[in-house]
Amino acid sequence: MSHDLAALFYLVASICFILALRGLSHPETSRGGLRYGMAGMAIAVLTTLFILPEVNFVLILAGVIVGGSIGTMIALRIQMTALPQLVAAFHSLVGLAAVLVAAAAFYNPAAYGIGLPGDIKAASLIEMSIGAAIGAITFTGSIVAFAKLQGLVSGKPVVFPMQHWLNLALGILTVVLIVWMVAGQSATAFWLLVLLTLLLGVLIIIPIGGADMPVVISMLNSYSGWAAAGIGFTLGNNLLIITGALVGSAGAILSYIMCKGMNRSFFSVILGGFGGESAAAGGGGDEDRTYRQGAAEDAAFLMRNAEKVIIIPGYGMAVAQAQHALREMADLLKKEGVEVKYAIHPVAGRMPGHMNVLLAEANVPYDEVFEMDEINREFSETDVAFVIGANDVTNPSAKTDPASPIYGMPVLDVEKAQNVLFVKRSMASGYAGVDNPLFYMDQTMMLLADAKKMCEDIVKSLEA
Repeated sequence: MSHDLAALFYLVASICFILALRGLSHPETSRGGLRYGMAGMAIAVLTTLFILPEVNFVLILAGVIVGGSIGTMIALRIQMTALPQLVAAFHSLVGLAAVLVAAAAFYNPAAYGIGLPGDIKAASLIEMSIGAAIGAITFTGSIVAFAKLQGLVSGKPVVFPMQHWLNLALGILTVVLIVWMVAGQSATAFWLLVLLTLLLGVLIIIPIGGADMPVVISMLNSYSGWAAAGIGFTLGNNLLIITGALVGSAGAILSYIMCKGMNRSFFSVILGGFGGESAAAGGGGDEDRTYRQGAAEDAAFLMRNAEKVIIIPGYGMAVAQAQHALREMADLLKKEGVEVKYAIHPVAGRMPGHMNVLLAEANVPYDEVFEMDEINREFSETDVAFVIGANDVTNPSAKTDPASPIYGMPVLDVEKAQNVLFVKRSMASGYAGVDNPLFYMDQTMMLLADAKKMCEDIVKSLEA
């Protein structure tokens, strides 16, 4: 295959990736977006195989079989609740791949057309070192995020004195090592750079608390894209540059949108969770306060006699896999003439769009699902707000308590509803470790049970 023809196919693949991002921007077009992405990747891989002068197809086929088998098993067995940590794990692999490709290019530059050992082009060395540094940060940062999401380590921020100054010093030292590597083409400088940025990846993520984890996921997604783009420059591969830049910029834009939705500073988060000290000081639960507890029959009675019900899903719904029972409950309410809507907070769940994916899986109509800004004003006109597993995103402390670690974060105005039904397993605080005053308000009825079981019991009561 000629290079001109390969460039044409790469252009087609790039267009497919752009259309994929466009399609994934809305639930109704997401399936089409996935198809474009799959087609673009197939074109890119096949084109790359046919333009290489020497290809060991047996080795490549073996890699595809091994990797494809692992990916298929994971896809078949993964639960929706584990998707955030799966995404973090995949990001770590992208970062590690960037480091390994940079190492291969450094030790065998002739294979990549960037010079000879000890005589590599300066521009290639800059691109290589930046790609390796971002890849190493992505690798260890994603592993820490995975460990927090999986519950292997605490989700609370890890802070210590002079932490930000240490990160700043390591950042400056990273630049120094890049200069040393470019000037002296030293293998010592290369590996010191890798080790330093591996450490920096850990230090950037550990001070970020559980409440900010959705931002971390999108931020690491951005990092993985920029790492790929940096390596694309080293390899002289335009497609890798384009796709890496698409992923990097899309992740950065999403991170910015998420930060706005949480009233977090974008630069504070990407530079290592500035303000983590206050989050670490957040309080726990206050289980001794008086609250009103109800049962499924009480909830069914209130919602059956309501004119308008707004459902607020959260991570607890995902854990219980309650979305199908919830949709069945909503369908029964609609048959009785109740207006039902769903309110989605930008950071509900543990990754962007988590709740939207779950509701779409349960075939909830898209026109019933509203973002926070679209529906917040309607709570004051709502008879019942049904909160199912959403804690921090409904916490009024974000608006009233300056000492709270979530203060300033926009939340759903659930407390303005005439009645609040709050489904959760216990009175414990949410993922951010902050008690929710909504539990103890006069209009709130706590439904302490597994979310799926509670929805099924409410369905039975509605049918009876």
